[in-house]
Amino acid sequence: MPYSLGVSRSTVAQMELGNRAITGLELERLAYLFGRDMREFFAEEFHEEDALLALFRAHPDVAEQTNAVDTLRRCLALGREVTNLERLLGIDRDLGAIASYPLPVPRSKWEAVQQGERVAQADRHRLRLGLAPLPNVTELLETQGAHTALINLPEDISGATLIEPSVGLFVVANRRHHVLRRRFSYAHEYAHVLLDRERRWTISRVVDRDSLSEVRANAFAANFLMPEEGVRQFITALGKGAPSRRHAEVFGDSVEVLGNSGVVRVLARAEPRSQDIQLYDVVHLAHHFGVSRLAALYRLHNLGFVTEAELERLKTQEDGRRGKDVAALLGLPEPDHEAARDEFRHRFLSLALEAVRQDAITRAKLQELAQMVGLGPEPLTRLLCDMGLGDHEEDGDGLLPEA
Repeated sequence: MPYSLGVSRSTVAQMELGNRAITGLELERLAYLFGRDMREFFAEEFHEEDALLALFRAHPDVAEQTNAVDTLRRCLALGREVTNLERLLGIDRDLGAIASYPLPVPRSKWEAVQQGERVAQADRHRLRLGLAPLPNVTELLETQGAHTALINLPEDISGATLIEPSVGLFVVANRRHHVLRRRFSYAHEYAHVLLDRERRWTISRVVDRDSLSEVRANAFAANFLMPEEGVRQFITALGKGAPSRRHAEVFGDSVEVLGNSGVVRVLARAEPRSQDIQLYDVVHLAHHFGVSRLAALYRLHNLGFVTEAELERLKTQEDGRRGKDVAALLGLPEPDHEAARDEFRHRFLSLALEAVRQDAITRAKLQELAQMVGLGPEPLTRLLCDMGLGDHEEDGDGLLPEA
């Protein structure tokens, strides 16, 4: 801690003994280190249980990963700043209004999959999404009362969900991952929002992928992004997905005339291999639902459209980058991965600019917030001028005023 505070160990000891006053900057750093809002230190009541302590209890091994802990501290800080800005602007998010599906803890992976599928179907029905592809998933989560952000997380962490009184409901995806993987991660974290509301922290890591809660969240995400009936309709429209042999028994009213049962048996056979799913079908399906080609391929496998052998064949083709080439030949554009990285920054800075315009925060505070999302002083000055706020008078110490 002395190193993090920028002071010596003896200075920290003097602070703890009450022999040395703590500066505002040091107090701000302490609040950051412990995942606190600085105003909590001045509140009449101080609750010892905090978000970081809850995190370490839920994921004790994370406490040993310095980079991961520092990143999650940044998540907390950003979440609090977003919440404070909305509070200053009179934007109210009622956590009690967010949907919840309290289900018993699954007893097996199969039960976890079934729960995830059922809740995905139920929430699609609640949101009146039908069978269509989802719109922007971050916007969907925002309309449901959750804050969303993109943070540079360690490679093995795809996302995290935080439920904290001072932050609200905060869902984070890994900014380093591809935009389609982040879309799946947001849907995965949304499952934790709906199903794991009692947990203050949920960190989605590769090492935990076999846990029942992660299996359930992955099943939810696949079904939420690619509803079964929607996939079946899409594949049928491609002229695929029918069984190789089909039969029907047509009952007629001619039993007395023909002297038989009145049933006509009909058998139809599909042309050999006409129903086989090809890589271009997978590419088309993935583009339609806004998912990765690998996610679309596994969805087809789980729904019985491709066999295990076909799955391996198509995976080999995708691993060889043929899927990307096929998409280009079909004229299907790749999503703008880099532009999507800045979704959170756009929303965050828009709130901050509005707070400056309403004199709810100072220019100094705005600069601090801009630095948190990687915007330096010069671009910020140009942005203020473009917004007509360039002549805004500077005053105060830059801290958010009390509500």
